Amino acid sequence: MRRLRPWALVLGGLLCAAAAAAAGPPPRSYPHSAVLDGAAAYRLLWGRRGSALAFRLEVRTRGYVGFGLSASGGMASADIVVGGVERGQPYLQDYFTDENRVLKKDPQQDYHLEYAMENSTHTILAFSRELHTCDTNDKSITESTVRVIWAYHHKDMGEAGQNYHGSNRGTKSLRLLNPEKEEVSSASLPYFDLTNKDVPVPDKDTTYWCQMFKIPVQHEKHHVTKVEPLIQKGHENLVHHILLYQCSSNLNDSVLDYGHECYHPNMPDSFLTCETVIFAWAIGGEGFTYPPHVGLSIGTAADPQFVLMEVHYDNPSYTEGLIDNSGLRLIYTPVIRKYDAGVIEAGLWVSLFHNIPPGMPEFVSEGHCTLECLEEALGAERPAGIHVFAVLLHAHLAGRAIRMRHFHNGEEQKLLAYDDEFDFNFQEFQYLKEERTILPGDNLITECHYSTVDRIRMTWGGLSTRNEMCLSYLLYYPRINLTRCASIPDIMEQLQFIGVKEIYRPVRQVKCLWVCVAPLFLTWPFIIKSPKQYKNLSFMDAMNKFKWSRSEGLSYNELVLKLPVNVRCSKTDNAEWSIQGMTALPPEIERPYKTEPVICSSSSSLRCSLFLTLLFVVHIAASTIGNTGPLV
Repeated sequence: MRRLRPWALVLGGLLCAAAAAAAGPPPRSYPHSAVLDGAAAYRLLWGRRGSALAFRLEVRTRGYVGFGLSASGGMASADIVVGGVERGQPYLQDYFTDENRVLKKDPQQDYHLEYAMENSTHTILAFSRELHTCDTNDKSITESTVRVIWAYHHKDMGEAGQNYHGSNRGTKSLRLLNPEKEEVSSASLPYFDLTNKDVPVPDKDTTYWCQMFKIPVQHEKHHVTKVEPLIQKGHENLVHHILLYQCSSNLNDSVLDYGHECYHPNMPDSFLTCETVIFAWAIGGEGFTYPPHVGLSIGTAADPQFVLMEVHYDNPSYTEGLIDNSGLRLIYTPVIRKYDAGVIEAGLWVSLFHNIPPGMPEFVSEGHCTLECLEEALGAERPAGIHVFAVLLHAHLAGRAIRMRHFHNGEEQKLLAYDDEFDFNFQEFQYLKEERTILPGDNLITECHYSTVDRIRMTWGGLSTRNEMCLSYLLYYPRINLTRCASIPDIMEQLQFIGVKEIYRPVRQVKCLWVCVAPLFLTWPFIIKSPKQYKNLSFMDAMNKFKWSRSEGLSYNELVLKLPVNVRCSKTDNAEWSIQGMTALPPEIERPYKTEPVICSSSSSLRCSLFLTLLFVVHIAASTIGNTGPLV
């Protein structure tokens, strides 16, 4: 028997890599896809394969293709792979960049080439990588937002190194581990559009515009199966979010005549009847498809007949002359699904009670959907609980991470939803891998992490993107009469923290901007009487005057997380559960949830490991046989 020479091991490894690239495209499908550039020249497809993620790049170039994962969306400290086909030979290399954006070859090659092809116009690469590689130069792939970076060039990578890609580069935020959805074709289904008509966007940084609409489907139950954003071309960064509210059924068609700026003293009274959120979209999000067994009910007396569409315009450059016609498209079907969907807005009530000191690298705020609210609302309407199937986490520019925590009988459950890489410009509903049941007496906490290191004044809860929010929108079924489950932290101990001793209330009444519950006012209703350094100052002025340091900020953060909260527990049509307005304490966590340890492995040559192991065994066996004589 002939011996297997040592060089055969090396040759085997090379053959293994080449065979994978030449064998043809992998047979598996890619359930997710996204066009990464405006010219539709770079298309990414991807899908989960056990503990790995498989990618396919289709790029209009005959040169190299770059793809990477970045914490900031830039080249600094990025995890990058570069590949292509040069003179008929495929190549794929794992790289990383340091904080100075210097490209370096990764000594641990964790991207595995499966297929490569080049034709007269395009280069196609298919490769995979483990979610967690234990390589410090790689970025772990989680359920959080991932900032994907991309680039390409008309020439291949040469011996002289990288050809600079020039303007053929960019970044896009994606959620790579979104679960696969069971798509139901909507091509033949009817739809209706709710769009603004030539709205003049003011030359100011923040505008909320409200327009009333009448649902055209009446007298017979239908289910909305999909909602798509209709964002006017060129206004992708202007339209920050769109909320759709259900309004009172007692309105008439006279309210449809015009739109108006929301939260304005002169806005129509009819707007005040619109309190129940039935859908939410935010910047960067795509269309939302309901699960096959759930739909948004329209057409019956209990369903929305009049809706208010609230559009948040973000115009930080104060551009003049903008006219917008953005909105939503609702696709519906007469085929009734098993359950009606509902939306619960949970988190921190938007007000000045929510505030963040300047200069803080991290500050945590919590909004409580309390056990008292869920006990009353679910106990009365759905003792068996509701089932959450998607969550939208919402904050503004200072937001860095958001988590939706779930407690049952004092024991913390696995996170309901989270985004530890929150991107202000990419906010969409997260589909849950498994539906989560919320029971009477459970607690939900929306936990928001902020950074204000670049700010010198307090950040306040409010409507502007320079203000902050901490909200979660829960899509669930079956629909119950609960629209908001939120909280407001106690104000008095916040005042005491900065040394305020006495306050008084001005005689004049302050007009409420929206719903008159716990002051959401243009000016704070307190005036400080003492001590002297704060005399006659408002709460906001006093908080800004206080000399904040990081240590003071940390102490303040510890305080506000322990403060009693005022419970907000709202029904539709401005009604309230009896628990509304009571004071509750944050839950005592008897058994916090312990996260499962991350199991990581290198995908470098995983597909060839068995082949190489077998080759090595054959080599050893052949050597042994050669030393002991011929096999008879």
